[in-house]
Amino acid sequence: MQVKKAVVILSGGLDSTTCVGVAQHAGFEIYALTFDYGQRHSIEIEAAKKVATFYEVRQHRIAQLPFLHSIGGSALTDDDIEVPHTGIVEDEIPVTYVPGRNLIFLSIATAYAEVVGAEAIYLGVNALDYSGYPDCRPEFIQAFAKTASLATKVGVMGTPLEIMTPLLDLSKAEIITLGTSLGVPYVLTASCYEGQEVACGVCDSCRLRLKGFKEAGVRDPIVYARLFTC
Repeated sequence: MQVKKAVVILSGGLDSTTCVGVAQHAGFEIYALTFDYGQRHSIEIEAAKKVATFYEVRQHRIAQLPFLHSIGGSALTDDDIEVPHTGIVEDEIPVTYVPGRNLIFLSIATAYAEVVGAEAIYLGVNALDYSGYPDCRPEFIQAFAKTASLATKVGVMGTPLEIMTPLLDLSKAEIITLGTSLGVPYVLTASCYEGQEVACGVCDSCRLRLKGFKEAGVRDPIVYARLFTC
């Protein structure tokens, strides 16, 4: 029987780790792909390694993308731009948006998937409780999938890669509820944009995470320096 393979883009955060759990539960052999792009919160790379070890993934590759750091343009890659602690503003794209990030990540994941013979790519984007990033919208995912089907050997041969976004229409609380039911090890994950050993508790990512755990009625197992009152 042929083994189903999936590439999972694994940042080491809550959403991508949930995707690993979902993909494994669906019967896929996991090929994890993590990106080191000089992000301020590089602690998530170490978290990704721990998650990959926990799930005993078939292969874990870490792609180096120093160019994203060198061009800056985001609070996550540019030391001169501070990470906001004031909360998400509706209808605004925050300074934590990294230009072209998911476009680049999916392109590299597509190449990796072709090489290892994967039939699916899992990406933990979310269109509900997200930070206003344009590359987390369903329109982008649909457009990329179409482009990938035209630009790859497998697509031309009639078996295009599936871009799986199982968290796309879920709230953060629903994501946590799903992951908890699958035994996802959230204690191993790192979400804080500040990238310290102890999560700040007040950046956009920490706020969304804390709000999600509270609404899910589940205790967040990681440690915070402060606790944002949801």
